Amino acid sequence: MVEVDFDLCEANGVCVGLAPDVFDLNDDDELIISDADRLPENAGVIDEAIAGCPRAALRWKA
Repeated sequence: MVEVDFDLCEANGVCVGLAPDVFDLNDDDELIISDADRLPENAGVIDEAIAGCPRAALRWKA
């Protein structure tokens, strides 16, 4: 499961571009993480989104 640090997140959408089935932005430009983050087949793109986040606001929940 992925978690976001909303204090760091600027909602720039890099994660949405890398993993659109997992991440989205709502009308208020707030990040939404779908239940698809729990699907093993999305782990690779989630890893890319975590690594590509310019604010390091994403991480795997322990």
